[in-house]
Amino acid sequence: MTSASAANRQPSELRRELMRHAPLYRKALFFSLITSLLVLAPTFFMLEVYGRVVTSRSNITLLMLLVLVIGAYVMMEVLDLVRTEVMNQAGLQVDVALRSRLFNAAFETNLRHGGGNGNTQLFNDLKTLREFLSSSASMAIMDTPASLFFLVIVFMINPWLGLMALLGAAVQVVIAVRTEKRTMPTLTEANRSAIEAQNYANSTLRNSQVIESMGMSGGIERRWMGVQRKFLQLQADASDHGGLNNATGRFIQYMQGSLILGASCWLSIKGDPMGGGMMIVASTLGGRVLTPLMQLVAQWRLVVNARDAYGRLETLMEGVPATEPGMPLPKPVGRLTVENVVASAPGSPVAILKGVSFSAQPGEVVVVVGPSAAGKTTLARLLTGVWPAATGKVRLDGVDVYAWNKDELGPHVGYLPQGVELFDGTLVDNIGRFGDVDMDKVRVAARLVGLDAMIEALPKGYDTRIGEDGAFLSGGQRQRVGLARAIYGGPRFLVLDEPNSSLDEAGEQALAETLRQLKAAGCTTIVMSHRTSVLAVADKMLVLRDGQVALFGPTAEVLTALQKAVQSQQLALKPALTAASTGGAL
Repeated sequence: MTSASAANRQPSELRRELMRHAPLYRKALFFSLITSLLVLAPTFFMLEVYGRVVTSRSNITLLMLLVLVIGAYVMMEVLDLVRTEVMNQAGLQVDVALRSRLFNAAFETNLRHGGGNGNTQLFNDLKTLREFLSSSASMAIMDTPASLFFLVIVFMINPWLGLMALLGAAVQVVIAVRTEKRTMPTLTEANRSAIEAQNYANSTLRNSQVIESMGMSGGIERRWMGVQRKFLQLQADASDHGGLNNATGRFIQYMQGSLILGASCWLSIKGDPMGGGMMIVASTLGGRVLTPLMQLVAQWRLVVNARDAYGRLETLMEGVPATEPGMPLPKPVGRLTVENVVASAPGSPVAILKGVSFSAQPGEVVVVVGPSAAGKTTLARLLTGVWPAATGKVRLDGVDVYAWNKDELGPHVGYLPQGVELFDGTLVDNIGRFGDVDMDKVRVAARLVGLDAMIEALPKGYDTRIGEDGAFLSGGQRQRVGLARAIYGGPRFLVLDEPNSSLDEAGEQALAETLRQLKAAGCTTIVMSHRTSVLAVADKMLVLRDGQVALFGPTAEVLTALQKAVQSQQLALKPALTAASTGGAL
């Protein structure tokens, strides 16, 4: 037996977390057993009334029996409430234990696959799993041991009656299996369609301005309605099958008690010494044997939803194992080395960066230029540890940036992506990175990027809400807020991807001044840009072409080399251009 095969048999992380609350499940199971026994109180009350009160005509006996049976009813309801509360507590504890873990796993999965919002469904899955623990389906499962106990009692009363009860249970199992086969695939597909419809609706709402401006709403609505109709049709089909099986199960349950009572009477006529009281007990218990199975059939949609949710959560957690916190590392100085990096977009086999190598010392500003699709944005994501490299390493102070704990590294790193991502909240929230905000540092960051005057002119100043994705700000303002967030707290390493794409002349001047001050403070800065305004503060220049380093070195030397290359190209083209101007062919 290999260690790998032994490891494969270990319970999954999700299962271990669920089983960690086994004491609560056992407590709820104990209450279920008592509740199931108390359900028999009406039967014994009826037997005692006919056996004692009718014959003795004793009011005291009747009163005492009424008090006892009412007490049993109250106790049964109280225990049922306690049982539900215990399972609620178990569900809440599971939610609390998994919430942060699933958020991080979903976040990591989105990073690996280049973003998207599909993993938001996982939080609905956690809610489904939590609610299932205290659902009627879960309670029916807990009532099953009592049903088996009742079946044993019926066998003890009379084996033939026990066989009838067992046969009814077997029929209910067949109905449950049939329900599983007929509804499970349909419900699973319906759930998938519901998720697809929700994600499509979310995407539509995020792009409402584009849709409205170009008259796309009709086509978008028709496509969404098609997905929604598919979901509703699948759900209706599953409900039809489940409803028929549920009705059949109820019919068998109702019929079971009468059949066992009739069989008990027939056996008595044939000479079985069974008394009338035992006939009623056998009939009642025979019906109770089927109750949990019938409840499960009735709640099968909930069972399938919980099982699908469990499967998705387990797949995510297995695909993104929990990481153990490593040894704390010192605050980075900002010495960057990129070692023969090959990288592609997550999920794509096509390499975007092909053997990129360069370095930067603390306090240096490196400007990365190149045509579109040269790999600048991919390089920015690798430098900040957002994406991993297929081969090679990006190191900051000798440590792999991708493997460095981002909670520890993040406060010392600034990143402005090409598409500025802001969040619903105030200006101070966004600039202060939604953490424990230091207002002095927020004001310093805003002043460096030239935002302080604009913010102070607002009625609520830094407490002004900016809307989802900064909807209440202009493009240039969003970019400046993103830049202020990147430099908040004085990072030691800064990556800016097209930081001046939405800036006016004043904004570009503020950016250049910001880079000078960061450079003086010793911050290592990498700037991806198409514009030349940042070259005045750049120490080094990196030219990317087709994912490879075409030129790298001091800015003046690289600019000279580029100028010579352009002149050489122009000289080479001059004869052809002359021929073309005189009627020749290129």
